[in-house]
Amino acid sequence: MLDHCSISHKGGVVLWSRSFTPEASHIASSAASPVNSLIREALIEGRTAEQKYEKDGYAVKWTFVNDLELIFVVAYQRILQLTYVDDLLTAMKALFIKLFEPFLTTFVASLHAMSSGKPSPSKNGNTSWNVVKALDGWDNLFDKLLKTFEDRAAQERKSRFKPLNRANHTEPDLPSDDSSTAPTKSPDVPQDEQQIARNVQALKNRLRGRGGKQGGRSVARAESNNGPASENESSKRRTKAKTQRKWGDEAPSESDMASLDFSVDKPESGVDGRLPQDLMSLVDGASLGTRTKDGLYEVKDWDFGSKGDPMDSVITRALGKDATSQLGSSLGPLGSLFARLTGSKVLTAQDLTPVLEGMKQHLMKKNVAMEIADKICEGVGEGLVGKKVGGFQTTSNAVRTALSASLTRILTPKTSTDLLLSIRTKLSSPLPSSQQRLPYTITFVGVNGVGKSTNLSKVCFWLIQNNLRVLIAACDTFRSGAVEQLRVHVRNLSMLGVDGATDSKGRVELFEKGYGKDAAAIAKEAIAYAKENGFDVVLIDTAGRMQDNEPLMRALAKLVTVNTPDKIIFVGEALVGNEAVDQLTKFDRALRDFSSASSGKSRGIDGMLVTKWDTVDDKVGAALSMTYVTGQPIIFVGCGQTYTDLRQLRVDSVVQAILSD
Repeated sequence: MLDHCSISHKGGVVLWSRSFTPEASHIASSAASPVNSLIREALIEGRTAEQKYEKDGYAVKWTFVNDLELIFVVAYQRILQLTYVDDLLTAMKALFIKLFEPFLTTFVASLHAMSSGKPSPSKNGNTSWNVVKALDGWDNLFDKLLKTFEDRAAQERKSRFKPLNRANHTEPDLPSDDSSTAPTKSPDVPQDEQQIARNVQALKNRLRGRGGKQGGRSVARAESNNGPASENESSKRRTKAKTQRKWGDEAPSESDMASLDFSVDKPESGVDGRLPQDLMSLVDGASLGTRTKDGLYEVKDWDFGSKGDPMDSVITRALGKDATSQLGSSLGPLGSLFARLTGSKVLTAQDLTPVLEGMKQHLMKKNVAMEIADKICEGVGEGLVGKKVGGFQTTSNAVRTALSASLTRILTPKTSTDLLLSIRTKLSSPLPSSQQRLPYTITFVGVNGVGKSTNLSKVCFWLIQNNLRVLIAACDTFRSGAVEQLRVHVRNLSMLGVDGATDSKGRVELFEKGYGKDAAAIAKEAIAYAKENGFDVVLIDTAGRMQDNEPLMRALAKLVTVNTPDKIIFVGEALVGNEAVDQLTKFDRALRDFSSASSGKSRGIDGMLVTKWDTVDDKVGAALSMTYVTGQPIIFVGCGQTYTDLRQLRVDSVVQAILSD
């Protein structure tokens, strides 16, 4: 059963709508309407190629009529499996356009005239429209159309669950290896003596063959337990013992003992207050950020570099002066595809198919996940179908503009990416005198081996440079060496100076409880410790886990639910490609489902930190895939091994890199 159905103009005018339940009618008139959410979170951001949009228990499907700028939307309960919705949308669109096309054409032209300040093209210059009168009779037609599809779906369900006629479907008898299996043939069927003899002989052969195999295995097993074999195994075990360190015949000297001293309190070899050589290598002066007039430390923007002409891209070069003459050579196969779209005509899906296929291949070469490339190209195609072009130049402009606008909409964040502003806003917000201020907490999550701990330390360095006290919570209690790795980072960061100071002692500490403990409890204790000792930010390091491991994902959701961090940052690699979609989708869905099940409030990914960014050159499609899946921004990218190798991304630079040839 449907909950809501509507037909509206892209400008926001609702031509017709129908709610099928009182609850749906109430929700449809509020800001929490699934249709409004669809427009805000999918259509405006260019996610028009999704098969289905889900929000607050509703599933929403839609279709467009680009030449008339209409949107047909159907919403229903997500738990229901309504197989006829797509066919209903198609039929509803075709019937509505066929019946009311003259009125719709004049109405849309009038809207354009009103927006541009020109006189209305309607007769007598009338700008008021009686839409209800113009669409008279549509309610009855829609009811008949809906009843037709619902009846057809009901018939399909009945035929699917109709009991099978076993008399007409006799399965052949298969021989069974189990001697205790009862005969599959009915005892009422008469058998001659020859048939009985053949059955008995076949049964004996099966039993004989099984006994031979078992005997062979038992003999082999008996031989494997003989004395010589056991002696060989015991000798192998003895050889696998750990070899002891050889110290030599003489006692170690003081220099040998000093070289083997790896204690934390070992004095550093700095001279005249300068950093030791090993700490100097952890800070790259060339990649240091800049300070604003307010004294804030900002990381640099990622520079893709300029190799040749910065506007030298697959689509941009199609707009050059000699584009038509050099199309085959300069653009390759994609150029010849664009060349087919010449002449003044209205674009159709058939015209755009080869161009969109070439565009899809180009996006996939840039490391965009295949599923995301498909959806982006479908969205661009839906926006171009029905548009009129007047020559190759105009067609190329339309395609390039549509693709660039789609990529920009996807990559433009919905929320602020200024993490420092969020931290300072929370720390400076007024509180009652009896209440103690909580620190700003950030949780880093992700799969194994992507660099969560390393990039957490880079974020910590950035926060220290902005005069914030940071507590690092070692909540990876599973991986061997995880706590020791953070201990080394904290030791290094505490020795790096801020604003001319020789060290940062007191600005960063490590909170750890060892291994094998509950990560959620450790994080809670760390936040309480930070609250009591005046820390500004708590960075929570978590264990890496695969997105398909449900017990570990539940444990991560427990950590999030118990501690309610201010930010949940997903750490992913720039090299993942198609895997980015699976990782982010399952991480975000698992966090939302498991956290809402335990607390009633769902929490998902709030942002991404993409590591190993310096290894992909201009193949930056992973950023597009991650942003498309979650709708959340990329806050930082990691690009090296020093604490200063942290960068910010600019949307226009990423779009240019994706479109570059």
